[in-house]
Amino acid sequence: MSTVRLPPIQCLLTFEALARLRSVTQTSEELCVTPSAVSHRVKQLEQIIGTKLFGRADFSLTVEGVEYLAHVREGLAMLQRFPGAAAAPGKRKLRLAVTPTFARSIVIPRLRQFTEAYPEIDLTLQVSIPLLDVVAEDADLIIRFGTGRYADVEHLCLLKDEVTPLASPTFVREHGPFEVAQDLEGEALLRSPLEPWRTWFAARGLDWPEPADGSQFNDVGLMCDAAAAGMGIALVRLKPAQPWLEHGSLVRLGQNPAFANNVPSPHAHYLCWRTGMMDRWECVAFADWLRNSLV
Repeated sequence: MSTVRLPPIQCLLTFEALARLRSVTQTSEELCVTPSAVSHRVKQLEQIIGTKLFGRADFSLTVEGVEYLAHVREGLAMLQRFPGAAAAPGKRKLRLAVTPTFARSIVIPRLRQFTEAYPEIDLTLQVSIPLLDVVAEDADLIIRFGTGRYADVEHLCLLKDEVTPLASPTFVREHGPFEVAQDLEGEALLRSPLEPWRTWFAARGLDWPEPADGSQFNDVGLMCDAAAAGMGIALVRLKPAQPWLEHGSLVRLGQNPAFANNVPSPHAHYLCWRTGMMDRWECVAFADWLRNSLV
């Protein structure tokens, strides 16, 4: 069986309409999708076939685009000869298992872009527990957080990050100033298996052991909430922590390089799937969209 990746029919229909109408607005109206969906589909098609189809802003075709359009129209015409073959497809279901804080901080703020680009996809988000690999068995795509050594699934790295200690403004004011790494000695360090303190300790030249006492969390969002409530200092990845930093409920401990300079996290977020899952166009569409949205 061929392993060639075939473009989704939605992408081919959009390309044909845009080449004919030469207007994103008119194409979106004809296909009953948003202008954003038109742009996303054409971009996805160009990525799949590895060829630029439109050359200028007026949507004139490249030489390759003219040749490809002839093949697309021939293929669509052949499909229309069979009853029901060209009928509009129904909603496609896509189930995503995602870690809680990644969903809250990364996926949800961007999700409207995806639903506008692919209105024919119904996306269901299910919570998974990072590192422990507790996920819904029927998930089509899984976002895992860890080392990336996953022998049971295919995967790609989505997001690497850096960690830094964060605390509430009140905690920093009452317990500071924090000028050197040793100033953390005796402070309440919030713990999580997702982000061990030994990574930061080693980068700062400290031979301290991993804290054995204090509150512990298996969700970074809960740990950020606890730190924002003044319970202690959290070692947090910057991208998931962005909502708390923007709101001002969490701040860096100080401007000294001992705290201002970030440390690479030993873990990253990965998109994972079972072999054969990327044969489904909706899985490819979501994977391509998510990867591009994080660039």
